Amino acid sequence: MQALTDKRVLLGVTGGIAAYKSAELVRELRRAGADVRVVMTPAAGQFIAPMTLQALSGHPVRSELFDPAHEAAMGHIELARWADLVLVAPASADFLARLTAGMADDLLSTLCLATEAPLVVAPAMNRQMWLAAATVDNVARLASRGIHRLGPAEGEQACGETGPGRMLEPESLVEGLAGLLRPRDFDGVAVTITAGPTREALDPVRFLSNHSSGKMGFALAAAARARGARVRLVAGPVALDTPVGIERIDVESAEQMLESVLAGPGDLFIGCAAVADYRPGLPAAEKIKKQEARITLELERNPDILAAVAGLAQRPFAVGFAAETQDLVVNARNKLRNKHLDLIAANLVGERAEGRGFNSDYNALHVIWEGGDDALPLMRKSELAHRLLDRVRARMPNGEKV
Repeated sequence: MQALTDKRVLLGVTGGIAAYKSAELVRELRRAGADVRVVMTPAAGQFIAPMTLQALSGHPVRSELFDPAHEAAMGHIELARWADLVLVAPASADFLARLTAGMADDLLSTLCLATEAPLVVAPAMNRQMWLAAATVDNVARLASRGIHRLGPAEGEQACGETGPGRMLEPESLVEGLAGLLRPRDFDGVAVTITAGPTREALDPVRFLSNHSSGKMGFALAAAARARGARVRLVAGPVALDTPVGIERIDVESAEQMLESVLAGPGDLFIGCAAVADYRPGLPAAEKIKKQEARITLELERNPDILAAVAGLAQRPFAVGFAAETQDLVVNARNKLRNKHLDLIAANLVGERAEGRGFNSDYNALHVIWEGGDDALPLMRKSELAHRLLDRVRARMPNGEKV
């Protein structure tokens, strides 16, 4: 993740069960190219051993404010100046309250006051603690001071309850952190993205569909939002959490997807969904019973969402995707011209694309526009989304040419 390459990230770990995720968070940060140092509150040591984080970060873990080995050089000031970014994950309700009050009674809270680096908190706590009036007020006050927040997510919690308060997963935190460092080059741009498959009903219990997981489209939505865009995500049936700050519209069929897209195609449209080309002409009103050895289905063409958007009188900048099993570049160029797109991102699927594409967290793209192209190598879809947006921004009006 290029945005974090060679960045100095100070990770603060506070007391909470989510502290166990800090080990994987250190690994993800280092994998993204960051140099990581860890500061723990005394309570954090009750949940994860400092030696674990020291081994993963490659640096001694600090926890004491009054440490003779460091205070001769004003250790807390040294750490505050060293950091390019300070991330507190997990950030407990207690820590958020003390940070709001400006307290400096341990090493982590002290250096948060002393640093000039961007400060990011990743809250983690019981759902009722998160919803409590005091916490709501503290979070609002911290935001007013320019402190960034990532999460929390909703879901099952260690206490057995379900609701908001879960710390974001390490990969999501790293993506969010990288987003803070990227240029907000999509500020004010309205973006509509389609993602996932469509389902075309055969009868009340069966449908035609495909293997699309929606991961690439959701990664693009999160990346565009991180770069300042207002994002509408029109999603087929997928099992993915909605990225923070994004308007999500859930649909089933290609016709429903087209209707939702045309309700607000925006300034930039990215058709990443794997839309079924055909649908049953007359879906059965009742479940089709197993009787004949062979049955015949009559299919009819679905609407072409990409072509419909590109053909609008006041059209957005239109980006399509082409999933191909062979002749990748030739087929993608034909699709670019036939649908009158501004840019297309092509990727291999099927047996030749083992370990990438559908259902994978990794992919590679060949980005094509009239008069040029660019091959993006295999990488995480979260990073690939930003690389693709770089190419899109460069081709859009007012964008710098690549």
